[in-house]
This record gives sequence, C-alpha cells and structure tokens, in this order.
Amino acid sequence: MTIEATTWLYVAIEKTDPNEQIVGQTDTENDISFIPAFLSKEAAQQAMFHLHLEKKKKYETQAIIYEDLSRHAVENGFLIFVLDEDGKVMERLPAAS
Repeated sequence: MTIEATTWLYVAIEKTDPNEQIVGQTDTENDISFIPAFLSKEAAQQAMFHLHLEKKKKYETQAIIYEDLSRHAVENGFLIFVLDEDGKVMERLPAAS
C-alpha cells in the first residue's frame, strides 16, 4: 500500500486530561525514535500489547491523516513506522533514501 498525504493512519494516544499526546517509542539498539502507526484501528488495538507503555496511564487509538502525523513527527525528531498487528515494521516513513 502506498501511503499518501491523505491516508488515514491509526496511532496510540496518551490521555492526560486535558491533554493528549501521540505515543512515541525508542529503538535503543539503533537509536531511533519513532511513532508506531497502523493501517487499521483493529491492528492498532491488537498491537498496543507490543508497545512499551506506562502501566498507570490511559491510552486510546485515534485516526490521524498522514500529512498531519508526518508534520508532527518531523517537528519532534521522530520517524513513522507503519506496523502490523504483531508489531512488525511494514514501512518506515519517510522512506530511507
């Protein structure tokens, strides 16, 4: 699947009233900060078990358009990894050049 500016992706959101924050992860082996994103809400909800999340915080899955997610990621020094429901990387965005 080609991910375009208007593609909807699903991300984990940390809810700390009244704020919401997109959940990022760190690959310590490769020193990469990334936002896990998913092609479907179901995949995102299943994969939440594979993410490193703090136990006492509340999380939910929300849709975000790729263009907005990409801008947020770049501004905060993150890549976007599109994952499947098992947490395996299907695509890295932006693609390595």
